[in-house]
Amino acid sequence: MNASYLKKLETLEKRFCELETLLSDSKILGNSQEFKKLSKERADYREVIECYREYKRLLSEISSNEQLLLEKDKEMQLLAKAELQVLVVQKEPLEKKLEVLLLPKDPNDEKNIFLEVRAGTGGDEASLFSADLFRMYSKFAESKGWKLEVLNTSWSGVKGLREIIALISGEKVYSQLKYESGVHRVQRVPKTEAQGRIHTSTVSVVVLPEVDEVEIDIKPEEIRTDVFRSSGPGGQSVNTTDSAVRLTHIPSGLVVSCQDEKSQHKNKAKALKILRARLYDLEQQKLEKERSETRKSQMGSGDRSEKIRTYNFPQSRVTDHRIGLTVHNLDAVLEGHLEDLIPPLQAHFQKLYLEESQKDVKKDAK
Repeated sequence: MNASYLKKLETLEKRFCELETLLSDSKILGNSQEFKKLSKERADYREVIECYREYKRLLSEISSNEQLLLEKDKEMQLLAKAELQVLVVQKEPLEKKLEVLLLPKDPNDEKNIFLEVRAGTGGDEASLFSADLFRMYSKFAESKGWKLEVLNTSWSGVKGLREIIALISGEKVYSQLKYESGVHRVQRVPKTEAQGRIHTSTVSVVVLPEVDEVEIDIKPEEIRTDVFRSSGPGGQSVNTTDSAVRLTHIPSGLVVSCQDEKSQHKNKAKALKILRARLYDLEQQKLEKERSETRKSQMGSGDRSEKIRTYNFPQSRVTDHRIGLTVHNLDAVLEGHLEDLIPPLQAHFQKLYLEESQKDVKKDAK
């Protein structure tokens, strides 16, 4: 393993030991806020430290068996050689795991998300598939024990969804769903198609981390607030008061509407949360543009207009175009079983980040 990685691991282990000492200190135990802060830091280091200690134990056993190979006892040499072969095989996977664990953590990974699903090209069929995709994510959230709260909906006349925005809360939600942003394409025969022709429609998905007021400060004078009556499926009125709220952020031109609550105050509060997340996303996109062209080509553009996945109904096929992965379990995927899609995506991007990190290490070594 690279010497710089080992040095970093030693530093982390030293800090981990310091934290264990601090957390047993009576002064820290009496300060709930400081205790919570240090406990979280310790928890963040636990996995990498446990892996590092296992790696050191393995290196120690390898060294011991290498010493036994120098013994005159032939039987002892054979036993040591056999043991050494097993230990050496275990070494490389541990090193790779440690390298991944040492990658800089995405600060948003622990956050809740705003999930935005919008019908794209394809008319009614797009809105129907938009509803299918939202149901898929709802089922996945349910399987994870996450909480889902719908903030705003816009229905089509065929009981499809033109747009839906929801807040999904739980453990590490963003880390699981952050790669879902992009254009999702569906290929199927619409129920209204008499001749059985396959149509292609698109739905756009946006995943934004929830941010607090400290991260994004919105000044009251930067917002124009409009109120109107909310409507249900097909445009039918569902409220006799002006409870729906539309916020326009004047500097950026961003517009957010919320109408699902009967209370104007609650709709405005939800709209502010969404607006804050979108402004944060704008800032992140600006930072992405500052990356070199080489890095952008390697890491993926992250462009919201990028087609990322195709759902082909006649072949029961789901293809993720970013990693060239195809699975033939469309029904299961639409029921929220995303286990064949999300882990390979995470592994793919982890690999890219690791390659970037290793290049940086080599540059520093020079």
